[in-house]
Parts: sequence; C-alpha cells; structure tokens
Amino acid sequence: MNADPGLLEHPQPPTSTRRGLLLVVSAASGTGKTSLVTALTAQLPDIRCSISHTTRARRPGEVDGVHYHFIDSSRFEQMVAAGAFLEHATVFDHHYGTTRAEVEAHWAAGRDVILEIDWQGARQVRASHPSTRSLFILPPSLTELQSRLSQRPGSSDREVTRRMRDAVAEMQHHAEYDYLLVNDDFQTALEGFVAIVRAERLTVQRQLSQLSTHLAGLLSAG
Repeated sequence: MNADPGLLEHPQPPTSTRRGLLLVVSAASGTGKTSLVTALTAQLPDIRCSISHTTRARRPGEVDGVHYHFIDSSRFEQMVAAGAFLEHATVFDHHYGTTRAEVEAHWAAGRDVILEIDWQGARQVRASHPSTRSLFILPPSLTELQSRLSQRPGSSDREVTRRMRDAVAEMQHHAEYDYLLVNDDFQTALEGFVAIVRAERLTVQRQLSQLSTHLAGLLSAG
C-alpha cells in the first residue's frame, strides 16, 4: 500500500532549480473564485491549484482527489497532529487543509501553485512562507453577491443570509492581501488574474534562478 502523502511530515525538497510561485487566492463564497482559478489554470502552463483535504460531505458531481480529498474528522485531526498541513481552517463548520507534501510535489515538478483558501489559512501560509503572494477577489456589489448565492441549487433563505454575513466578515480582511480584483465582468477579471501571475513570474527574485547562466554570459566581460 502506498503511503498517504498527506502524512509526510518532512517531504523531500524540490528537485527543480526553480522555486515556484505560491499564490493564495481568497474570496467570499459566491464571488466566482473557483471559476476564475479553473479558467486561469487552463490558460497558463505550469500552474496548478492545490487540492485541499476537507471533512465536508461530497456534493453531487464532485470526485475525490480531483475537487477535494474527502476525509473524516478523525483522519483530519491525525494529520493536524502529524504536522501534515501547511495551513488548515474551519469554514462553515467543516475543516479544510492544504498539505505541505502536495505543494512541495508541484514545486519539485517546476510548477507554480495556487492555494484557494480563506483569510485564516492565508495568514498561516504567509507566516511560514513570507514570499507568498496573495489575491483577494471582490464581488461587484452585495446585491449581486446575494443574487449569485440565491441562484445556487438547494440554497435556502437561511443559508443565503448566513453566507452573506460571513462574506462581509471575510471581506474585512482584504487589506491583508497584495492584490485586489473585482469579478464583475468575468473575462476582464480573468485578464487581470493572468496579468498578476505573469508579472509575479518576471520578478528579479524568481528570474534569477531561471536566468543565472544567461546573466553569467552577459556579465562575463565585465
């Protein structure tokens, strides 16, 4: 039986010379975060969204290991105790967490990583990885956000009210992020999202490892 990668406390360091970008993306429920992340990963090469572990029930159409790693609370607590998570938080009465092993595996393959997590997890990731960049996505208005939440299949008035309350609380943390993006027109928001990733890939810090040989040649006559 293969070992559960989520329980690796000390994953092997990346074999790639390129240290990938770690980008945290947060937004209130109903803002369209997941749709934007899905569209971005389809458009840009070598970037993946990390698959989180969660204790919530699987929804119709969701696939274990594709949308989430679905586990029970006991298993989740074992992983927390083992130090398996880079970050973890409780959202809507369910536990969510990102394993260190999965992020390291993407980096080892030379890929950038997106963490689709809330502000609690974002704080934890920044604390352990200060070079993390972060984006907060805003809805165009509270009226539009309520409309989007109301249109979700099976949404009750009580659930929409709760999610609206939690959305306002989540948005209070927007100033903790490096970038802000309003998802009004989807294509415009996606173009902004792509621009952020491309700009981050071109920073001097990230380019040095990629261009070390090129730079050495350019500066050899100095």
